[in-house]
Amino acid sequence: MNLEAFILGCGGMMPLPNRHLTSVLLRREGEIFLFDGGEGTQVSMRRLNLRWKKISAIFISHTHADHVTGIPGLLMLSSQVDRDDPLYIIGPPRIGEYIETSRRVLDMYINYEIVIKEITGPGIVYEGEGYHVRAFPLRHTKPCYGYAFEEDRRPGEFHPEKAEALGVPRGPLWSRLQSGETVQAADGRDVRPEEVLGCPRLGRKFSFVTDTLAFPDIAAEVEGSDLFVCEGMFERELEESAREKKHMTAEQAARLALAARVKKLALIHYSPRYTEFNLKQLLKEAQAIFPETALSRDRAVFPIEYED
Repeated sequence: MNLEAFILGCGGMMPLPNRHLTSVLLRREGEIFLFDGGEGTQVSMRRLNLRWKKISAIFISHTHADHVTGIPGLLMLSSQVDRDDPLYIIGPPRIGEYIETSRRVLDMYINYEIVIKEITGPGIVYEGEGYHVRAFPLRHTKPCYGYAFEEDRRPGEFHPEKAEALGVPRGPLWSRLQSGETVQAADGRDVRPEEVLGCPRLGRKFSFVTDTLAFPDIAAEVEGSDLFVCEGMFERELEESAREKKHMTAEQAARLALAARVKKLALIHYSPRYTEFNLKQLLKEAQAIFPETALSRDRAVFPIEYED
């Protein structure tokens, strides 16, 4: 089952000619999830040939303009395609007010159900078949949340030689064992899945954190992520400025990634002060602490693979 993260926009504060505002799309087979929706979100989706009709849920970190200004257009565009399923919009308090006010003032034509869920504390905010999304509070100038998308554990590796030795013939019974069912061997004896499967295997994990001070609790929430997309707004010498504005540096993001033992860190939400060339300094500072760091770029794609 494919799992991919698409960077739709990597900028913060204001859009630049080659840098839309922060937005990340996660695609898991037929389902699509959007994390923030800054200005330019639709442009990148179109250029990547991604289908907005398939978006199941939109997760908003906070209601600053550079994270939500792309949402109204996306909602209106979705009315131009056949959509039967509801669209879930999940975010901090007042995200519902923002959506409803936009609908009213812009006189939006919406022909599908929008379900809004406002977060008031940490916990699971969305679930689907084989996965869940957990929200956790960040520390910014207004209520802000990070998100972790995590798949359920998978069955252990199937050992066909054990199944044959226990008298279970090759065929549909093997599939049933792999899916966790107890089956009957040729001699009528029950064969349990644990007799032919290895230890359960971890699913994949994607985490998204932006617009916050760095603090230890973040590492606990994103621990073990296969891909950790995290704000790296400033370089080290501007750490005091970052603290005053309740943002973090690329170096601080790397320290969180190291503490959380993630597989890969993708920096995002850069200050517009940094040109494409200057971004190399952010990367250098982060990689000195956490080598598996990459710079997000608009329309970059990060495949998220199973470890085993």
